[in-house]
Amino acid sequence: MGNRGMEELIPLINKLQDAFSSIGQSCNLDLPQIAVVGGQSAGKSSVLENFVGRLDFLPRGSGIVTRRPLILQLVNSKAEYAEFLHCKGRKFVDFEEVRLEIEAETDRITGSNKGISPIPINLRVYSPNVLNLTLIDLPGMTKVAVGDQPPDIEHQIRDMLLQFITKESCLILAVTPANTDLANSDALKIAKEVDPQGLRTIGVITKLDLMDEGTTAQDILENKLLPLRRGYIGVVNRSQKDIDGKKDIRAALAAERKFFLSHPAYRHIAERMGTPHLQKTLNQQLTNHIRDTLPSLRSKLQSQLLSLEKEVEEYKNFRPDDPTRKTKALLQMVQQFGVDFEKCIEGSGDQVDTSNLSGGAKINRIFHERFPFELVKMEFDEKELRKEISYAIKNIHGVRTGLFTPDLAFEAIVKKQIIKLKEPYPCLKCVDLVVTELVALIRKCTEKLGSYPRLREETERIVTTYIRERDSKTKDQVLLLIDIELSYINTNHEDFIGFANAQQRTAANVTKKRVMPNQVIRRGWLTINISIMKGGSKDYWFVLTAESLSWYKDEEEKEKKYMLPLDNLKLRDVEKGFMSSKHVFAIFNTEQRNVYKDLRQIELACDTQEDVDSWKASFLRAGVYPEKDQNDDAINSSDTVSMDPQLERQVETIRNLVDSYIGIVNKSIRDLMPKTIMHLMINSAKDFIHSELLAYLYSAGDQGSLMEESAEQAQRRDEMLRMYHALKEALLIIGDISTTTVSTPVPPPVDDTWIAKDPSPPPASRPASSTVPPPSRPPAVRGPTPGPPAPPNPSAAFVPPFVPSRPGPPPGQPAYAGDPNSGGVPLIPSRPARVPPALPPGVPR
Repeated sequence: MGNRGMEELIPLINKLQDAFSSIGQSCNLDLPQIAVVGGQSAGKSSVLENFVGRLDFLPRGSGIVTRRPLILQLVNSKAEYAEFLHCKGRKFVDFEEVRLEIEAETDRITGSNKGISPIPINLRVYSPNVLNLTLIDLPGMTKVAVGDQPPDIEHQIRDMLLQFITKESCLILAVTPANTDLANSDALKIAKEVDPQGLRTIGVITKLDLMDEGTTAQDILENKLLPLRRGYIGVVNRSQKDIDGKKDIRAALAAERKFFLSHPAYRHIAERMGTPHLQKTLNQQLTNHIRDTLPSLRSKLQSQLLSLEKEVEEYKNFRPDDPTRKTKALLQMVQQFGVDFEKCIEGSGDQVDTSNLSGGAKINRIFHERFPFELVKMEFDEKELRKEISYAIKNIHGVRTGLFTPDLAFEAIVKKQIIKLKEPYPCLKCVDLVVTELVALIRKCTEKLGSYPRLREETERIVTTYIRERDSKTKDQVLLLIDIELSYINTNHEDFIGFANAQQRTAANVTKKRVMPNQVIRRGWLTINISIMKGGSKDYWFVLTAESLSWYKDEEEKEKKYMLPLDNLKLRDVEKGFMSSKHVFAIFNTEQRNVYKDLRQIELACDTQEDVDSWKASFLRAGVYPEKDQNDDAINSSDTVSMDPQLERQVETIRNLVDSYIGIVNKSIRDLMPKTIMHLMINSAKDFIHSELLAYLYSAGDQGSLMEESAEQAQRRDEMLRMYHALKEALLIIGDISTTTVSTPVPPPVDDTWIAKDPSPPPASRPASSTVPPPSRPPAVRGPTPGPPAPPNPSAAFVPPFVPSRPGPPPGQPAYAGDPNSGGVPLIPSRPARVPPALPPGVPR
């Protein structure tokens, strides 16, 4: 065969294909193969049947017959039978059953309406009459949809062909009938698109016996007219009469050889024509192609193996019969769950989420942004508060007119405001938000327990139940903190302004900014919502300080668009627009002045509600409060009860005292709430997971059922291990192959631009190609006189060796247009070719 050391390469590729196909996994490797392409009724199936040596084992008929790719693996063997990959263990001895099975399997996927599918059928044929080959029979190219075929059948077939032949590891067998214009060959055109250099394309000319009388394909087969880099090989298939008469394949091969030996236009190239030579050529070409792709195939296998190493690591030492396996797995998973939960809380996880806040970061936002904002929102309604203070003062004085401000009124109003902290908002709501986040965190951390559904379910149930129990205890403790604040009003607190200073203080002084004037509180992108008539919405880079809100063109902060002072500004909630996906809040001036240009308020939009809450909390730090909760300095007299000047002074004094003391209470609550939740809920949950969860799991039920694997996990593990071992075996097989074997060089380029040109005139009316001059006939035949013709022997193809004593080709002129074994023919013979002994005397080659 020429490459004896490489004989096992094609069976090796077959093993790899079966290994990866049988486990239902794609190894992302483009294994070397030969794809047969051509138009409908070009003779592709007949060529394959001649290879196998069996007649009518492939479906036949009019129109499109091959509707799924058929991966045909030919294996040289003493026995003769066929196997399908989808019928494992079943051997087909009757090849009529093979044809019926192909038709049935095709209809199973595509139906009976002549539709197509890219899902291949794998057929392996063992026979002593074949050489090791792997071919893919693809649907024939068509132009018009027939019957129930979809109207885009042409594009579907084209896309399917490209799916196979685009791969660099695929050789292309372009089949074209001789009784059509070769320049219009669909097979050669599509091959030219994906293989412009012609390195992977082999031309096959069929139906040479059906050409019009007086025309031949000699110039084409000699690669002079419309040349290909690897040349052409001619074959003669059985005619329809032969098929109907059940003509034997061996008789058909003998008739094919007789045709080439007896035809005056082909007898001199008869040894390079015919099905046996095509089969041997494809075998050598595929073997050489596999050898050339072995280095890249090896590297791809190694990269696949490395990518699987991490996933297979946990399965490598897996022993289902190990009695301690379940106990070890349970201990390891519970321990890992505790570690993951603590890492998510403390913020030291191995995999950091860069898209969303979660775990400890989200709880931190609840503590220091959401909860303080809710506290400010519920502070009090200014008008209602002054009215309550006025009634309290009058009720305490009774029938007498009080000369002094009563401290009982202050205490009554303060206690009423502190009791409001017991409402669902904000303290108890803060606990609920933390519980929700912890439950989500537990669900996330148990994802690693997905291999054992029962264990995951029980772990989630036990830990979630514990957190719910701690939820009620935490809320009880929060209410206790509020009760403690109610139990004693400490007017000696160092931050309390006292009665002496209350009359000289105003609400504005109480809420004055506690940050440095130039300190930047927050930076970030916001969208200013403006109507289309006024320019439309735009994104700006905002910078919030203690005294102003500025926005710039971008984050470089070089081009300032506007600076808005924070004096007399308030926040207002705005409903999200019907067509908008952003969340909006607004800033407006309490004195009814324009905030920006001619706008009384500016609407600022964020991508998420969390961003809105975070910006609101930042504005609170800068002293910009929500609309209903900001302290008003001026009260419309028409909305309040009528008061005398002395009563007004007393109300103002108590108002300032209440504001001062509630600020102290809020500060204390803001400090104690996170500490209470951390101690009673979060830290307690971490301790429970580390110390008690395992005991609860053991008492929850049978350990065997608890550690029962899911069917999906068991299947995934088996497939992963099979893929891993298949890759290792493939690398081991490839490592044993010696690539130091006889090979042939790649044929030199030829002028094949004709494929992309317009249709050429028929060969009969076209002169010989100017690219290759016609060969000169020798005056006489040299060599020994041949004897009588020998009987045809398809397997005994003789290739004449080079004769050093005879003159070679001119300098710079290649001796051959292709490899002698690949179908190439001499371009310019400088000497008469040696005549094989089997030819009649006087017949030139």
